[in-house]
Amino acid sequence: MRFSLLISVLRSVGPVIIGISLGFTLSLLSVSWSEDACSPDGKEGQDVSLGQDGLLKGARKPNSISAVNDVESEEDFEPRIVPYKQVQPSAPKKVFRAKYISTELGMRERLFVGVLTSKNTINTLGVAVNRTISHHLDTVIFFTGSRSRKVPHGMFVVSHGDERLIWNMFQTIKYILEHYINEYDWFYFVQDDTYTEADRIKVLVEHLSMDRELYMGKPEEFIGGEMEGRYCYGGFGYLLSRSLLLRLQSFLENCRNDILSARPDEWLGRCIIDYTSINCVGDYEGLHYHHYELAKNSDPSKEYSEQFKNALTVHPVSDPEQMYRLHRYFTEIELQKTYDEIAKLQAEIKNVSVVAFEGNRSAQWPVGINPPFEPKSRFEVLKWEYFTEEEIYSCIDGSPKCELRGIDRVDVVDVIDTAIGELNKKYMPTLHLKKQQLINGYRRFDPIRGMEYILDLQLEVVNQKGHSRSITKRVHLVRPLSQIEIIPMPYVTEATRVHIIIPLTLQDRTYVDHFLEVFASNAFETSENAVLTFLFIYDPVEAQQVSQNDIFASVKSQINVYERKYPTVKIPWISVKTETPSQIKFMDIISKKHPVDTLFFLAEVHTNINSEFLNRCRMNAINNWQVFFPIHFQEYNPDVAYHNQPHPATADLVKDAGHFDRRSFEEACFYNSDYMTTRSRMVADVQENEEILESLDIYEMFVKYSGLHVFRAIEPALRQLYHYEACNPRLSEDIYHRCVQGNLESLGSRSQLAMLLFEQEQGNST
Repeated sequence: MRFSLLISVLRSVGPVIIGISLGFTLSLLSVSWSEDACSPDGKEGQDVSLGQDGLLKGARKPNSISAVNDVESEEDFEPRIVPYKQVQPSAPKKVFRAKYISTELGMRERLFVGVLTSKNTINTLGVAVNRTISHHLDTVIFFTGSRSRKVPHGMFVVSHGDERLIWNMFQTIKYILEHYINEYDWFYFVQDDTYTEADRIKVLVEHLSMDRELYMGKPEEFIGGEMEGRYCYGGFGYLLSRSLLLRLQSFLENCRNDILSARPDEWLGRCIIDYTSINCVGDYEGLHYHHYELAKNSDPSKEYSEQFKNALTVHPVSDPEQMYRLHRYFTEIELQKTYDEIAKLQAEIKNVSVVAFEGNRSAQWPVGINPPFEPKSRFEVLKWEYFTEEEIYSCIDGSPKCELRGIDRVDVVDVIDTAIGELNKKYMPTLHLKKQQLINGYRRFDPIRGMEYILDLQLEVVNQKGHSRSITKRVHLVRPLSQIEIIPMPYVTEATRVHIIIPLTLQDRTYVDHFLEVFASNAFETSENAVLTFLFIYDPVEAQQVSQNDIFASVKSQINVYERKYPTVKIPWISVKTETPSQIKFMDIISKKHPVDTLFFLAEVHTNINSEFLNRCRMNAINNWQVFFPIHFQEYNPDVAYHNQPHPATADLVKDAGHFDRRSFEEACFYNSDYMTTRSRMVADVQENEEILESLDIYEMFVKYSGLHVFRAIEPALRQLYHYEACNPRLSEDIYHRCVQGNLESLGSRSQLAMLLFEQEQGNST
């Protein structure tokens, strides 16, 4: 009984005992035993720990081979201090940073336009093409064989020096691959006897993917029909993608040597087909390259076909006049489309405003124009100007009333005619309205909306039966601000040397010391790329006494002092004798003493010149394109601006310290070549009237005689100290009047002058 009980117990716990025994046996087999005795000095056998009785406490070691360094790492736990050794810096690598963000980010323009012309047609058809498309497209370059003697103004012409058509086509593609392939996505080529509707080409390109290898134009079969494929006929222009030109680049030399053709468009088409297997297409992904072949001596205004109205290009154009007529016709079409879109949008806005919370009142008037400016304080309230058909009651010189003339008169006449026209559109044929007179007129300039008008018109109303009566009606009109247009400008650099011209008269001598001190700190000490030149102006009496009593002797000695102080600086000076100091007469002398590519800055001795302004002078004066007339900040009379207060060393750019002198035209930045060209156009008028040299200043000369952009803008970096200008009555009446008004306005602000008068009256009363 007991034996059976034992057997049953063993059966239940037997497997457990066997498992424990087996595990213990296997663990003993994995242990490595060390018989090394523990060294008393602790240098050997230190991987075995000793108990207090000297026996081994544990014999198991890690599964790794013990090394000598392990002794230190396992017993000594003190941190080790590794001495710092300075790393010798290597030579820094120069990192290339692009001048423009678009270059660094790999951004490209959308469309490049190349016009294929010749020296015989560049001054006729080439000029016509430039005038009809250049202001719509960013980059238009004219490619020709031999350069004409006279290159038209405002055109970028690349001459290849050879009249062979195939050679010119090869050089044109090569030039683009070398200079523009990384800047544009699409390249459009057209002949100068083709009219291009620029806006439609831009729209077509905007809908094409930039990564497509596309050759698009009017497909034509090769002459003889022996060659498979189609090329794009050059008369109607064609588009090439950047990716296609890049693929063609490595085969361009082979095309020049292997392909013989009489026409450049066929040669290019065979080259593209042979080496890229891309054919010319007229349609691509639902987009069509519309073109129209113009009959000889046809009148564009009499072409009524839809194919003509939708054309991207029209060919052939026989003369510039026909080119301009085509441009006018297509411009009228696009303008009418724009008016239709505006009318549609206005109708949609009116329909939507009906369901708005405030109903029709929620829609601003006129529909689509920004809401009126809301002043935040009484100082920002816009003022209305009152006018009639003959007079205006807000004059530049501060008079209460003056004659309505010039551009103001044209503006009022145009507004009245527009009002009558819109009223007749609204009431005809039931009523016909005629203007009798303008009773009241008001206008104000809103910087958000544009020019606003309120007119009270006395009208004669005639109905369909011929009965008439006189009524008075008030109308509101807005001349909205036009869309801002980005004008492409030529490339300029800030590395150009500026030649600063300072005219000096007898009254200006006392300001030279301060001018030289400021200019030396801003230019001489910073090695500014500028040359300072003084122009000493003597009247006939002073010129005769120059050997005994030189009025500019002190100034010349000051110049010598600064030249000794700054050995690398030379300050030249020029002496002139005249009774009437005219800007044009001075510049005639200075212009002859400098190269044609000289950049002049004509300034005054009262002007503080710094590097910031000189850089803007370099950027805003563009040779053969633009002249720059900055508006300086004129400081007020410190005795008025800081009455009963200490005068600050430098005036802040605030309204109580001064104002921007819009009457001053003395400062100017321009190139010598532009001055010489403009001056040559005055020869005929000067021969008839020599006094014109004294009645005009340089600003008026550029405006009247040059075809350049005259850029006039406020310049915060250009400041003038307060001074009293000695006005010369021998100059023209306008120049003398501007000088007198400038002296009065530079005294102080109206509030400051009013406070002085108030204090004076208070003092007299007591």
